[in-house]
Amino acid sequence: MFTAFRLLRTARPMTSGVARYFSAEAVGSKEYFDKLVADSKVVVFMKGTPDTPRCGFSNAVVQIMRMHGVDYDAYNVLADEKVRQGIKEYSDWPTIPQVFINGEFVGGCDILLQLHQSGELIEELQKVGITSALLEAEVKGKEDKDK
Repeated sequence: MFTAFRLLRTARPMTSGVARYFSAEAVGSKEYFDKLVADSKVVVFMKGTPDTPRCGFSNAVVQIMRMHGVDYDAYNVLADEKVRQGIKEYSDWPTIPQVFINGEFVGGCDILLQLHQSGELIEELQKVGITSALLEAEVKGKEDKDK
């Protein structure tokens, strides 16, 4: 069974609600991924889970999301080979992890890291109504300094 995690700054496992909409044959289809990436503002397809990443690149994406305090859905591609191969075809991107913001493919670990380092990730998150915890900390620090 394919497992999803909805993250509210900490991982809490839940059963994917998507499964009830699709037959076993439809798992990994374009419609399947359309539904997954539309269900949350930020979605990560990764190896392992946020609590137990199974590769360094997935771990790096989890750490970036934690630093920004982003709530996101995470899907363990190791749990279902149809999902593991299907997401690569869906995004036309050969590697995992894969990050989607507002239903659009952003990229993998390297691109997310570049966005984080340049500050562009804060902007991308703001576009979809998410305030980065790093931005909140910066604003608070400025307010405290001005006192």
